[in-house]
Amino acid sequence: MTAAVGDPPTIDDVRAAAVRIEGHVHRTPVMTSATIDALVGCRVHLKAEHLQRGGAFKARGALNAVLALDDETAARGVAAHSSGNHAAALALAARQRGVPCHVVMPSTAPRSKQEATAGYGAEVTLCEPTLAAREAALAEVIDRTGATEVHPYDHPAVIAGQGTATLELLEQVPAIGVVVVPVSGGGLASGTAIAARGHDPSVAVWGVEPAGVADAQRSLTAGQRITEGNTTSIADGLLAVLSERTFSILQAHEVGIVTVTDDEIRAAMALLATRLKQVVEPSGATALAGLLAQARGGAALPGDVGVIVSGGNVDLDRLPVLLGSPS
Repeated sequence: MTAAVGDPPTIDDVRAAAVRIEGHVHRTPVMTSATIDALVGCRVHLKAEHLQRGGAFKARGALNAVLALDDETAARGVAAHSSGNHAAALALAARQRGVPCHVVMPSTAPRSKQEATAGYGAEVTLCEPTLAAREAALAEVIDRTGATEVHPYDHPAVIAGQGTATLELLEQVPAIGVVVVPVSGGGLASGTAIAARGHDPSVAVWGVEPAGVADAQRSLTAGQRITEGNTTSIADGLLAVLSERTFSILQAHEVGIVTVTDDEIRAAMALLATRLKQVVEPSGATALAGLLAQARGGAALPGDVGVIVSGGNVDLDRLPVLLGSPS
C-alpha cells in the first residue's frame, strides 16, 4: 500500500512541520565525545533522537502527518504497518490527537516495541514477518475501520516531519558541513536531505545502511530503484527498501551512500554505551558506524559533522547478544 509519487516536500514543508509539531516533540540535545572526535579526526555532533518521545525520530513524522489531517478524516483513525518505531510513534501521535490508531506488526518485532505501541493505546495486530502478510493485514484493518494509512516513510508529511531533526541540528550547530543519517525506506534520509540542502546547499548528506540491506547503494549507483538482493542485519529497523518517492529525493539531492557490517554497527553501539553512556538500538548506531568507517578509509571530512542517532528502542535482554565482541 504505497502512496503515488507526487511533488516531493520542500524546505518550506519542513519548516511548516517544525511549527506544527513544536511543543509536541522534544528538542533533542546534541552530544559530543572527545574520544569519538579523535577517532574520526573532526568535531562530531550527535543529534540524540534516541531521546525523542517514543524513543526515536519517528515521532516527528507521525505527529506532523496526524496533526495535519482534517477533523473528519482524523476521527476515523489512522493505521500503518511497522516493525516498531513508526508503530509507537503513530500510536503516540494518535493519542495526542485523540483519535483511534491501528497498527500491524510482524510477530518478530522486538517485544519492547510491541509493548510501547500498545501502551500508547494502539490496537496491535500481529502477522507473519513478511511484507505481503503485513500489507494484507493492513488492508483488512483499513477496510474494517475506515482508518487512513500513514505510511512509515512513503508519505510527504512524514518525510517533512523527519526533516525537522536536521533543521534543529543545523540551528544548534550551524558550522556542520556533512550530516550522516541511517537509511531504510528513506523517509529520514529524504527529510534530512531536504532540510540540509534547503538550509545550505553546500551541506552534504551521507546515508548509511547495513551491507546486507544495501538497496539504496545499488539503486543510486544504477540510477534506478533496485529492490532485490537484500538479506538481513541486526539493525532490524533498517530492513525496508526505498520507495519511488524516497529514491527520487535521494537521487535529486545527491545523497552519498555508505555501507557497514553488523560488526561495525555493534562497535558503534558499544562506543556510544561506554563513552556517552547511551543505550542505542542497532539502527540508531548505524550512522555513527558509517562515519567511523569513512574516517578509517581516509575520507575527506569537514571540521564539523552531524550524526543522527535515530533510536534507542532495544530489548534489554538482547543487549549482551547485540553488543557481543566483533568477530
